[in-house]
Amino acid sequence: MQSETVAPVLKTVVVNAPRERAFKIFTEFFGGWWPSTHHIGKQPYETAILEGRLGGRWYERATDGTECEWGRVLAWEPPARLVLSWHLQPDWQYDPDPTKASEVEVRFIAESGASTRVELEHRLIERHGAGSDGMRTQVDSPGGWGKIVELYQSFVNERAADGAASGQ
Repeated sequence: MQSETVAPVLKTVVVNAPRERAFKIFTEFFGGWWPSTHHIGKQPYETAILEGRLGGRWYERATDGTECEWGRVLAWEPPARLVLSWHLQPDWQYDPDPTKASEVEVRFIAESGASTRVELEHRLIERHGAGSDGMRTQVDSPGGWGKIVELYQSFVNERAADGAASGQ
């Protein structure tokens, strides 16, 4: 295992939704905004699922029904935050060993009654060992967490606009 600390990856977006709704969309509609290009399964991707409870699974499902785990829910504190274990290794394969898993914390901070700052922190990346620097580079690249939180932001904001148009 690598002994040096790898800097966490931090990404922040502001969404046009109250904190409770922002949390609900992130967790309950996870497969609606997660990019289909970001999957590890060998079969065609169908959806990504985040089970909303402590110990819940974080995984993808393929069109043939097979599932590939990504991690577990380590903290579940609606609507303030959740923490997920990230068991994907630098070769993008799943390793069930919790000592080799990094963490992804997502915090939801009310900016106003109608907007929420969402902060994502991917930390403890050094737990992935020798390839951890490369993994950090990948998850911090333009196609990594930045793109993912922007897709989430767009998904939330489109729903806010749809609600405004329909009077909701």
